[in-house]
Amino acid sequence: NGAVPGERGKQDKSVKRGNWGNQIEFVLTSVGYAVGLGNVWRFPYLCYRNGGGAFMFPYFIMLVFCGIPLFFMELSFGQFASQGCLGVWRVSPMFKGVGYGMMVVSTYIGIYYNVVICIAFYYFFVSMTRVLPWTYCSNAWNTPDCVGVLDGNLSSHTALNLALNATQKRTSPSEEYWRRYVLDLSDDIGNLGEVRLPLLGCLGVSWVVVFLCLIKGVKSSGKVVYFTATFPYVVLTILFVRGITLEGALTGIMYYLTPQWDKILDAKVWGDAASQIFYSLGCAWGGLITMASYNKFHNNCYRDSIIISITNCATSVYAGFVIFSILGFMANHLGVDVSKVADHGPGLAFVAYPEALTLLPISPLWSVLFFFMLILLGLGTQFCLLETLVTAIVDEVGNEWIIRRKTFVTLGVAVAGFLLGVPLTTQAGIYWLLLMDNYAASFSLVIISCIMCVAIMYIYGHRNYFKDIEMMLGFPPPLFFQICWRFISPVIIFFILVFTVIQYRPISYNDYVYPTWAISIGFLMALSSVICIPIYAIYKVCCSEGDTLLERLKNATKASKDWGPALAEHRSGRYAPAFSPSTESHLEVQPLQPEKNRSEAEAVSPVQGSNGSAHSQDSRL
Repeated sequence: NGAVPGERGKQDKSVKRGNWGNQIEFVLTSVGYAVGLGNVWRFPYLCYRNGGGAFMFPYFIMLVFCGIPLFFMELSFGQFASQGCLGVWRVSPMFKGVGYGMMVVSTYIGIYYNVVICIAFYYFFVSMTRVLPWTYCSNAWNTPDCVGVLDGNLSSHTALNLALNATQKRTSPSEEYWRRYVLDLSDDIGNLGEVRLPLLGCLGVSWVVVFLCLIKGVKSSGKVVYFTATFPYVVLTILFVRGITLEGALTGIMYYLTPQWDKILDAKVWGDAASQIFYSLGCAWGGLITMASYNKFHNNCYRDSIIISITNCATSVYAGFVIFSILGFMANHLGVDVSKVADHGPGLAFVAYPEALTLLPISPLWSVLFFFMLILLGLGTQFCLLETLVTAIVDEVGNEWIIRRKTFVTLGVAVAGFLLGVPLTTQAGIYWLLLMDNYAASFSLVIISCIMCVAIMYIYGHRNYFKDIEMMLGFPPPLFFQICWRFISPVIIFFILVFTVIQYRPISYNDYVYPTWAISIGFLMALSSVICIPIYAIYKVCCSEGDTLLERLKNATKASKDWGPALAEHRSGRYAPAFSPSTESHLEVQPLQPEKNRSEAEAVSPVQGSNGSAHSQDSRL
């Protein structure tokens, strides 16, 4: 269990906060957190768009130099202090705003992520029928432009190609089902229309599921992840086996994998690779710090970070085979190029892929499996987002009263999340969802992560941090990680930020272009998480002791007295209790308010010395 020699008799358990039941629970939860909807609906499309197999090269380079180091840093940070994303900033109190920024980001993502899960729930329920409702064009919501792949009057490829060429307005039944029936899409983001009651009901279901799984915190969610983190792989494998046996599947897979080596010199490809690694692993959301805080102190999080990061990326690559084998089959059936049917985001999950599934025998079965997989992938991430917020609140208050009532805090956060998600179930909901997805968790995450790297490596000090890790794991971080943390990863993060700014395009959804006021709201959402950092830093400097600004800055950035391992049995060396004989000489350095400590000390009654002489507490100080 990573125990250090000489510590055999110690329990290594936090009775107050709780721990994971065993190490597998932590690894599965972290895999469920990192592996989300983006692995299925974003990575395969990015790969195909950025040079197929050639994209794998920059992708794995970025994984090694940025992904795994950042992942290891966040896990070790949370595990060492056994605190959530706010409590860990005792390491340098001025930067606690970074923790608040993480909470704001997790709040935004938690609100819209559960709406995506609720749409997956809706499709999951309506798939339990003999004929999928988006198979034919004969429904009340269909338009004359609708052309289905299974409609009787278009049996041959030629007829369908003629139809596609004759009218550019050809829409598939799955697209019309999605836009005109499920969403009943309004014409503008400001025109909310009515709440779609089926979606509202499914949103309620998804929040109830998330709450019940987290009702006992990590004790209950740790058991649920045995299923939610592993079953998606079973479904992916079933869909993969089904997909590669179809005609045209090989064409789709070749489209996905064929390397276009000339694209490797394109900066955009490297930018996409870095961004995808960064967002896919969930860095700077606060979830990794929170999950690791429930580990035992001597757990080998170095090993865990490598396992989880590689599993996440392997899942992305594997999902690409599943997606493109079916899309290749559909393109073959339609007699068109794969690029005509390839899509990403909600368009892939709720339009392109469901349409391809209608071509399979027993299509409802494959549809139920696919949407069940999306639900489980979403829930794995949602558990950690909610737990991040709850842990941060409970750790911050920190008294026995709130720890005993943690379930009610979870309930309160879940109810708030449900109510804030209601506008996203209106007729303009998808516009708001995509606005949040594009702005709430984009460049703000990169800034948060960059500041976290700088604060730990340069303000707290890399030597201090490396000693902390050695104390926890029994060995210092490998030289490669030390170099990455100090130099390479911050440079890559800065590169992602610059790339994000250069590549910025105002958001649009199909043909709809967002108005300026909506984009302004998007930027305000992005800014709301980053602004926490300077606001809290200014507040902390103002509250700190010191006559000059420099003294105040020093005091605000200095690690607080209660920074370090949470359990007294692990507080050895420089973290040993302040009044133990071994650290009496250290006491002169400790006080931040010498005058106050001196006056308190004078009030203390004399202490009897070992030689019978009485001396005051003040003389010791």
